[in-house]
Amino acid sequence: MSGYGPGGGQLYTKPTPPQRGSFPLDHDGECKQAMSSYLACIKKVKGVNEDSCRELAKAYLSCRMDRNLMARDDFKNLGFQSP
Repeated sequence: MSGYGPGGGQLYTKPTPPQRGSFPLDHDGECKQAMSSYLACIKKVKGVNEDSCRELAKAYLSCRMDRNLMARDDFKNLGFQSP
């Protein structure tokens, strides 16, 4: 009979929250068109970081911020460079 109990002696680790917090899902599809365009672009370029896809990502994030689906932030803080 083992005295170690369930779990095999694994340590419990506390989950860490996301870096920028959580944000609501777009249940009403308010930004679905922008999201679909961005995902189609990423698929077309096979995941390469293209300027055209970055602009679509920026439009998608802008849509989410405009509709309070994420906290408003400067685009430079979201990884976008000023032209």
